[in-house]
Amino acid sequence: MPVLSTAAGLHEILALLTAQLRPDANLTAEIGFLTEVFSEHSFNSLMKIHQKLQQFVRQGPSPALHSAAALAEDISEELQSGPNNNDIRELMQLLAKPHLQGATIRMDEQTGAVVVARIMRGGAADRSGLVHVGDELREVNEIAVEHKTPEEISQILAQCQGSITLKLIPGIKEEDQLNEGKKAFHKAPRRRLRAKGHMRALFDYDPSEDKAIPCKEAGLPFRKGDILQVVSQDDLVWWQAKRVGDANLRAGLIPSKKFQEKRLAYRQKNADLEQEESSKRSSYDRSCEKEDCDCDGYLNGLHIAGLRRSFRLSRKDRQVNEKEEKQTEQKDVEYLTYEEVVTYRRRPNDVHRLVVLVGSIGAKVNEMRQRIIADNPNRYNVAVPSTTRQKKVHERQGLEYHFVSKLSFEADIQKNRFVEHGEYKDNLYGISVDSIRTIMLKKKICLLDANPQTIKNLRTAEFKPYVILVQPFLQEPKANTTAETSSNENVKELEESKYQEMVQSAAYIEQQYSHLIDKVLVKGDLQTACSELKTILDSIERDSFWVPANWVRS
Repeated sequence: MPVLSTAAGLHEILALLTAQLRPDANLTAEIGFLTEVFSEHSFNSLMKIHQKLQQFVRQGPSPALHSAAALAEDISEELQSGPNNNDIRELMQLLAKPHLQGATIRMDEQTGAVVVARIMRGGAADRSGLVHVGDELREVNEIAVEHKTPEEISQILAQCQGSITLKLIPGIKEEDQLNEGKKAFHKAPRRRLRAKGHMRALFDYDPSEDKAIPCKEAGLPFRKGDILQVVSQDDLVWWQAKRVGDANLRAGLIPSKKFQEKRLAYRQKNADLEQEESSKRSSYDRSCEKEDCDCDGYLNGLHIAGLRRSFRLSRKDRQVNEKEEKQTEQKDVEYLTYEEVVTYRRRPNDVHRLVVLVGSIGAKVNEMRQRIIADNPNRYNVAVPSTTRQKKVHERQGLEYHFVSKLSFEADIQKNRFVEHGEYKDNLYGISVDSIRTIMLKKKICLLDANPQTIKNLRTAEFKPYVILVQPFLQEPKANTTAETSSNENVKELEESKYQEMVQSAAYIEQQYSHLIDKVLVKGDLQTACSELKTILDSIERDSFWVPANWVRS
C-alpha cells in the first residue's frame, strides 16, 4: 500500500482504501457495500467539508469585519424570537463567546491612555455591568495595548477567538464614586436625570457617510419619519437611540438635536456666502476697458466711472442693511432635526381631530371633500369661510360665506383670527379659527382644504390636525407618432406644460412640507379616491398615532 503524506485529506484516504480492496469469497457482500459507500458522491462531499473545517480550526480564522461582534449580537437577538431547539441554543452559545460588545474606546489627548468612551445601551457590556465609561484599557487577552491607537486595538479584538479577557483600570475609584454620590445627594436631592423619550426623525441619516461620528459601526441609520427611542442623552453631541419596531436591543449613535442644528446652521451659512459671492460676481457685467480709469467697471450694464467712492459708501450701507435682514431671517429659521412625540388615541369624549386636505395642482381636493360630506353630512362638515365681497341674491349669511366688512376683516387679521386668508379681485377671503371651532363643537369632523403654508399655524393641541396630501395620478402624455397639425401641436404642448406643472407642484410640497404630512393619497378616479379617504378617516378615529408631545402634555 503506498505511503500517504500527512497533508492527505480523509476523503483521499478513503478513495485509496477503496482501490486497495480485493474480492474475497467470504466477504464479497461486505466489500461491495463498503465500495458503494466510499464511492458515494455525497459521502465524499461531506468528507471534503470536514477537511475544510479542520483547516479552519488549525488556522484560527479572524472576523472579516470589525463589527463582527455587533453582528453576532444582532443575530443572537433575532434567534431569541424564533423556535427554541438544541441547534439554536448551541448557536446562541457560540455567538455569545465574545464578552465585550457594545462599547467604544478613544484615546485621551492629554495622557495618551485608551479609555472607554461610551457604553452602548442594551449591549453585552451594558448588561454585564463590568465596564464603565472612563475605564482605562491596559490589556486584551494579556496583550499590552498601551500606546496603541483605537484602530490597532480594534484589530486585536477582531482577531481574538473564544472568550476575551480585558485588563481595565477603573476611571474613578470606588470610594470616590461613593463620596461623589453622597455629595450629590446632599447638594441636589431633587435632581432629575436628563429627559429621554421618543423622537420623530425629520431628516435622513447614514452614519457611514458622517465624518464626525466617533465610530461608524456604532451609528444608527434612519430615514425621515422614523420614530426613534432615545435611551441616553448623557453625551451632548451623540445620543443613543433605537428605532421603534426594531428587534435589535442594542442602541446606536445618532447626532444630538443641538449638534445637528449647529451643522445645518454651518452648512446654511456657507451656502449663503457662496450665493452672496455668486451674486456679486454676476452683478458686474464687465470691467472698464480704460487702463487709467479709477472706476469699478459696469454695474448691471451701467457705467459708474467717477463714482467709485460714493458707490463704495452706498454699498457699505447696503451691506449693513442686508446683514440686519439676514439676522432677522436667521431668528426665524427652523432646522429640521427631531420632533419629540408621544402616542395618542382619540377617546370617545374627545373632540374630533381636524383633518387637513392639502392638494397639489390637479388634485381637485374640493370635489373629494364635497362627495365625503354629501355621503355623511351628520359626520363631516366644512368650515364656512369669511369674505368682504357683496352677498349675492341666492346666498345666505353663514351658509356659503360669513359676509363681513373690510374693516372688520382687517381687524381680525391683526388679531390672528384667521388660519389663512388672501385677496381675489379686490375682495378678501379667509378661514377663521372660530369657523373651525364651530364644526368641532358640533361633534363633527371638520374637513379643511388648506394651503401647505397653513399647516404650521394649525399644529396646535386644540386641533391636533391630521394632514393628508392629495396628489393626482400622474401619467406622462403619450407621444403622437402620426402627422400633427399646428393645432394639435399646441394642444400637446399645453398638456406637457400642465403635466410638468403638476409634477413640480407635488414634488415641491413633499420636499418642503413632508415633515408635516401624515399621509399621501394618490388620486385616480373619484370613487376610488373617496373610498380610500374614508378608510383613512375611520383609522384616525380608532388607531393610535405618534403626535407632537406638546399636543398631549399640559
